[in-house]
Amino acid sequence: MSAATEPTLTASDEGPMPTVTEPPRAGAERRVSLWRNRDFNLLWVSQCFSDLGATMSNLAMPLLVLFLTGSAAQAGLVGSAGLVTTLACRLPAGVVADRFSRRTLLVACDVVRLVAYLGLSAAVLAGVANLPMVLVVTVVGAAANAVFGTAEHAAVRNLVPSEQLATAVARNEARSYGTQLAGPPLGGLLYGLGRSLPFVGNALSYALSLLAVVLIRRPMEEARTEGTRQSGGAAAAEGVRFVLANPFLRALLVIAAPLNMAFTGMIFAIIVSLQRTGTPSVLVGLASTIFGLGGFLGALAAPAVQRWLRLPTLVVVLCWATTALMATSALVSSNLLAAVPLAAAVFLAPTANAVLFGYQAAITPDRLQGRVVSVIYLAATSAAALAPGLAGLLLVRFPAAVTMLVFAGLVGVSAVTATLSRGIKSMDVGSESAGGV
Repeated sequence: MSAATEPTLTASDEGPMPTVTEPPRAGAERRVSLWRNRDFNLLWVSQCFSDLGATMSNLAMPLLVLFLTGSAAQAGLVGSAGLVTTLACRLPAGVVADRFSRRTLLVACDVVRLVAYLGLSAAVLAGVANLPMVLVVTVVGAAANAVFGTAEHAAVRNLVPSEQLATAVARNEARSYGTQLAGPPLGGLLYGLGRSLPFVGNALSYALSLLAVVLIRRPMEEARTEGTRQSGGAAAAEGVRFVLANPFLRALLVIAAPLNMAFTGMIFAIIVSLQRTGTPSVLVGLASTIFGLGGFLGALAAPAVQRWLRLPTLVVVLCWATTALMATSALVSSNLLAAVPLAAAVFLAPTANAVLFGYQAAITPDRLQGRVVSVIYLAATSAAALAPGLAGLLLVRFPAAVTMLVFAGLVGVSAVTATLSRGIKSMDVGSESAGGV
């Protein structure tokens, strides 16, 4: 979640959040509309191309495996391999994003993905593609995606003034939802025209992303001071300690993990419930489109929503409203109408992300940005990865309404945390906090 923040806080490893300081970032001395911020827009465009290509291949890859093997289990294996790789690379990605030039990392990731998907598309076109090749490309692409996404998120703080961080995160949310809406249909269309075309399109997206990154002029990290080089494990541990020592970041962990798990589980439960009641597949697909559209519209509205309430109040209101909307969906769990309250909850999600992650970027020293982001992402995505399995187990034993209420209760945990947390209350710029969640 992101919110408009003013000067940056520098948090210590000891716990309490100290006084307000203004970071020495390029561009902080003058306020320019985010739409006229050339370097941020180039970074935004690069990730837009990357996201679009990834969503196209995410749809086409299992279709290709089904064509090659005829096995749904092997198609699932490929998807799981990508997910496990992403989770395994989260913490290492944070370490490398803080240790090496972020521009170099972005370029390297684009080159690796470009070569991988060009090779796969050539193999498909030549009729020599096989399951091991698909697995290798999936694992390499997932690892590069994890590094690219972490480095990109860590770089934003150096391209955008602190008062525009929330808006920048909201713009990134809109990009993510927009590509999720456009990518799968485009990938399906290209796959129908030729099995290699989605992967050609993916490779092209990385070429365009590479061009955008190369054109960025401003440094993507503060000047690195020479000192004792930590081992990878020690560097990752420093990031974990910093998150656990900071009241706001601890609260963010407790809020983000249940929220991500609940949204993933609710969407899964609604889709299964609609299928059980004989809802036509086209309407089941419409429900998924409604969810994505809700998030996209919410991302566009996020900057305006953030201006209505103070930051701590905004986080609390969003969490409790999401809890109520998810509970409302449970009341009509077997009907397509269940998608409407959940879409309204998804509408609030980008503002929540903008508030929380915009503030996180403001209070985290640049040398720790990658590691802090990776710790939070790891907690949130791990919880989301467990959601379909939990939803499936609950749906075997209980009605869909009960299953959905369980996930609404998880969001209630986030809401209680947001209400009681000293870390969330400390989000007012200029205040200090002591204590924990």
